Amino acid sequence: MPLPSQPLRKLGFLTIGLFDEADPRRGHESTLEIIELGERLGFDSAWLRHRHLQYGISSPVAVLAAASQRTHRIELGTAVTPLGWENPLRLAEDLSTVDILSGGRLNPGVSVGPPMHYDQVKQALYPDTADAEDFGYERVARFLDLVRGKPATDFSGVEGFETFSDRVQPHSPGLGRRMWYGGGSLRSARWAGEHGMNLLTSSVVKAEESEDFAEIQLSHVRTFRAHHPDGDAARVSQGLVVIPTDSATPEQRAKYEEYAAKRTPRTTTPQGPARMMFAPDLVGTSERIAERLHAHAAFREIDEVAFALPFTFDHEDYVQILTDIATRLGPALGWQAGP
Repeated sequence: MPLPSQPLRKLGFLTIGLFDEADPRRGHESTLEIIELGERLGFDSAWLRHRHLQYGISSPVAVLAAASQRTHRIELGTAVTPLGWENPLRLAEDLSTVDILSGGRLNPGVSVGPPMHYDQVKQALYPDTADAEDFGYERVARFLDLVRGKPATDFSGVEGFETFSDRVQPHSPGLGRRMWYGGGSLRSARWAGEHGMNLLTSSVVKAEESEDFAEIQLSHVRTFRAHHPDGDAARVSQGLVVIPTDSATPEQRAKYEEYAAKRTPRTTTPQGPARMMFAPDLVGTSERIAERLHAHAAFREIDEVAFALPFTFDHEDYVQILTDIATRLGPALGWQAGP
């Protein structure tokens, strides 16, 4: 069995935070409880997906602010916030505030592109500027500059009884080094590296030079590091869907296997005009999943993961999955739980 070049150093998980429209508080509380459980189990990080006009977390920044006050050690991230929905200056203020509140534990991940279903939502989102908005890399560059403390205005000083700053306040000095880019193409990997970001890879990539998922993802990791100032030390996190069944009930195992089986057909060939490739979900014992990960070319290049929890499972399922990841799969990958 192929072995990774080094043991897994950071173990994280990613959740969408689903809720029932009739009782949204219960779903948000469940997400916070899962993050608290992650800290107790020793996970290094917890990440939230970002969903708009759906029944998933629409405001990860608010939820992570709450999580920062209910945890002490675990890092908190977004994977990812689509910047097309955001004003970069206001988002920089919010993230800097939460990073200060968390004691420097925030890891914001972002992506580019127009908002989903833009033609249907643009009048509500950008009624006066819909055709002028820039949803490309320049929006990320502007956001990075603001987070990293570059001037947002040419005015500062005292006016009357008030004092003004020319940069985003509060300024969190370490946050600029903890910015992540969620990329699935060679172009994105290169751009993220050139701009000193960290790279979030997921279970979706663009089939450009191959139709083998692991090979594609490996090319992204290497391209990113080749263009990053830190070279091979540049941070990359892999986010595959991983479902260990060690302590699962027979009913849970059946549910997990059915879930993965329904999603398997999309993993065989590139999907749609963009030729997107999806990684298969990894379901089985921790020993078996560890074998498959050790055989994964991209996994052998990284030492951080944020395993994605399936979208539609119940709270009890997430407790079982996270417990097995922390107590069985993580150690099988060479990881050691935090204090």
